Amino acid sequence: MSAAAAASQWRTCASLARASASPTFARCCKKALALESALEAALKSHGIETDIMVRSADELDAAIAANPFPKEANSDPGHLVVMFLKDAPGAKAVVALQAAVKGREVIRHRGRELYIVYPDGIGRSKLTNTFIESRLDTRGTGRNWNTVTKLAALAGG
Repeated sequence: MSAAAAASQWRTCASLARASASPTFARCCKKALALESALEAALKSHGIETDIMVRSADELDAAIAANPFPKEANSDPGHLVVMFLKDAPGAKAVVALQAAVKGREVIRHRGRELYIVYPDGIGRSKLTNTFIESRLDTRGTGRNWNTVTKLAALAGG
């Protein structure tokens, strides 16, 4: 996909994400990995190097359906985070991450998503994006459950 085509898809789909800082793409953007690469290349051509995580509406729906913490999603959605990962981590890396947690946080893994419950809040937790990314050797971006469900609704999920 050319940078121009990616930009066109971006303009078509980005309005769905106006309620959040994280772009969510509609069903029209099924080739999420190709779109990620094209957007990264387009930004790189302007001197900006960053990782982009794209999920189609179907992938977002699947991430919601796979939530291993339904009780927390209902009772305390602000402390349930889905971390959308660039790449699926290996099982050993996830086990090592879980073992490294020193607080009361609970982590579960499904494909390219990490589900984390922060019972004592996110702000003071030592389980940060940097900590997680360094243990899993992949980049990620986290959103709380309220935001994830709103993004799914915007994407038509």
